[in-house]
Amino acid sequence: MFGYDKINISLSYHWLILILLIAIALIFTIYSYRFTLPPISNLKKSFLIILRFISLLLLISIFFEPILSLQKKIEVQPAHLIFIDNSKSISSVDKKDTLNQIITNLFNTKDLLKENDIRIFSFGSEVNELKDFNNQQIKFDEKTTNLSRIFRLNEILKDENKQVNAASITILTDGIINNGVNPTYQAEKLGLPVFIFAVGDSTRKKDILIKNVLFNEKVFLNNPSTISATINNFGYSDSRINVSLLEESKILDSQIITLSSSGVNTVNFNYLPTQKGERKLQIKVDQLEDESNKSNNLYPFFINVSEDKTRILLISGSPNPDLTFIKKALETDENYLVNSLTQIDPERFLEQDIKSKLDSADILFLINFPNKYTSDDLLNQIKNKILNRKTPFFLMLNNDVDLNKLKQLENELPVKLENTSDNYIKAQPDINFSSTEKFDLINNIAEGDWNKLPPILYPPNLASAKAESRVVSYIKTETNKMKLPLIVQRNLASSRSISFVGKEFWRWKLQTSVDNLNLFDILILNTARWLSANDGNRQFKVKTLKKFYSAMDEVEFVAEFYDELLNPINNGNIEITIKGGKESKSLQLTDLGNGLYEGKIVLSNPGDYSFSARARLNNSTLHSASGKFNVGDIDIELIDLRMNYEFLSELAKRTNGELFSPTDFDLYLNKIKDLNKRTVYVKTVESQIRLWSNEILLIIVIILFSIEWFIRKQSSLI
Repeated sequence: MFGYDKINISLSYHWLILILLIAIALIFTIYSYRFTLPPISNLKKSFLIILRFISLLLLISIFFEPILSLQKKIEVQPAHLIFIDNSKSISSVDKKDTLNQIITNLFNTKDLLKENDIRIFSFGSEVNELKDFNNQQIKFDEKTTNLSRIFRLNEILKDENKQVNAASITILTDGIINNGVNPTYQAEKLGLPVFIFAVGDSTRKKDILIKNVLFNEKVFLNNPSTISATINNFGYSDSRINVSLLEESKILDSQIITLSSSGVNTVNFNYLPTQKGERKLQIKVDQLEDESNKSNNLYPFFINVSEDKTRILLISGSPNPDLTFIKKALETDENYLVNSLTQIDPERFLEQDIKSKLDSADILFLINFPNKYTSDDLLNQIKNKILNRKTPFFLMLNNDVDLNKLKQLENELPVKLENTSDNYIKAQPDINFSSTEKFDLINNIAEGDWNKLPPILYPPNLASAKAESRVVSYIKTETNKMKLPLIVQRNLASSRSISFVGKEFWRWKLQTSVDNLNLFDILILNTARWLSANDGNRQFKVKTLKKFYSAMDEVEFVAEFYDELLNPINNGNIEITIKGGKESKSLQLTDLGNGLYEGKIVLSNPGDYSFSARARLNNSTLHSASGKFNVGDIDIELIDLRMNYEFLSELAKRTNGELFSPTDFDLYLNKIKDLNKRTVYVKTVESQIRLWSNEILLIIVIILFSIEWFIRKQSSLI
């Protein structure tokens, strides 16, 4: 009826009451005009009866708050989302004609599938919708490739997300990811088939590249530190090359190595820092004439040189294996001075010099602590270290911890304390790989190694992650995955903390040692390194989002500005002076509120840059800061130009999609047409009209009463 499948009117009160009132209104109206003075004609009398009855009917209806509900069903056609890789690595594809043809074909999909909703996007570091369907917008000039952003449809489609019947995702890419996380998990969660046009060459060409460099970001003056470089070679086995370590462009050490037939060499350098501050180092491999790619023979990085070692104090509520294994892991790093305090009865610790160890500690590891035997005096000392001196800390939280005492530190914890009990469940880590954040805690740990870990004992409902915290890992049991935090980190207002929820984490060490894995040690050392990261001036911090930028990249600065009580300062004036070579520029940061500031600038000349920042408030300079970064040493898009066929094939397989070559467009089109037959769905659209709140009804009632009054006045009715 009227194009709707269902029309319904609902009332606030029972309909029998409405009928009764309507009947009373009708009787009252007829009775009112039964006799009139002076007498009037029957026609006029009938007209007045109708006017009054309709007025009263509408007035009664308004009080019953009638709502008109309209419902109809519509077919929503499938939408196909197409994403084209616009990064610089695509520009190195050999078969340009084939590449241009497949891009043209994808743009023509809108005409070939007119009944469908076709959306075309380009992507690199960000995703941008191409409204005009013009392949001239694809310039292959994006500086990085973040494939994970494709699968955040709620951000891409925004308000349209609920209206769009997304049926498939199509990607044209070489699969080279150098920003963000592996998107496979995100893609699986969407439940959409991913069709991929793989472009580029998957065969290995002759090349030598520096795959990775392991180093401590923070080292100590006149204290030797090991820098380990992984050199990969393809087609150069048994060749001899020179590998060098440079500091500020000066060669510190060189080694001539013979390239392994396995394709992998590890070269170790001993670095002895002689100057404190931020130092730029480089690993350099000599270039060979017939190398296919010479952009990956240099690996620059920055190291912070400090004067003192970091002092770590482990405080445990009792002797236990977790304490033993964590302490052994920390002692493997010579940059740490590790001490411990182990409570053995209510009044006694195993070690001596409690106060001096606590006062000198730079980082605290609280393991099953505080417990019910912890004295108020010791707890107050720890509380002062954490709350007032902002000492970073690690907390192993389980049912052995006294929550009433721990609540004195709750504002600084990465978790919110919930309920305690004696119950434990066996749980394994479920790493939050879907997050776009880079978690420092899981650096240098292979994704598959987490699945080899035995379960630990987990206290369910003991804690939940705070909104400002980052959950590194949830838990999973034998039967399902649970959104309960296992490993949580928090960095807020210069206060850093990490919590492991559970106990018997030492089991990870025993299990991984069988497989010759160092996962447990790496995790604990990463935890200590993250906690010991130097925040410098806690009231004023400035940094670039990256240390290395490609030429013509936007260099992004972020700053935090606080008062003495670490309350955010807004409306401050933060000016940055940037110097490099003959270039000198100034940048005024924009106030974002809550003590945060940001700014961007493009630097045209490649090279090393230094910056100095000044924070002013009311024309007074309060703080200053400085740092370094580089432009042009690394073009991350050109480091590895090999198409990642294995990743693309796995992504298509795990999403029930398919991998195509650029010449398979007709086959792809048939797949889409077949998918269309199965993905049209009927959507029920409901709308409600609140008749009682409609001003027009009230106006009509007033007009009808006015007309009645006018006729009665003209007829001289009493």
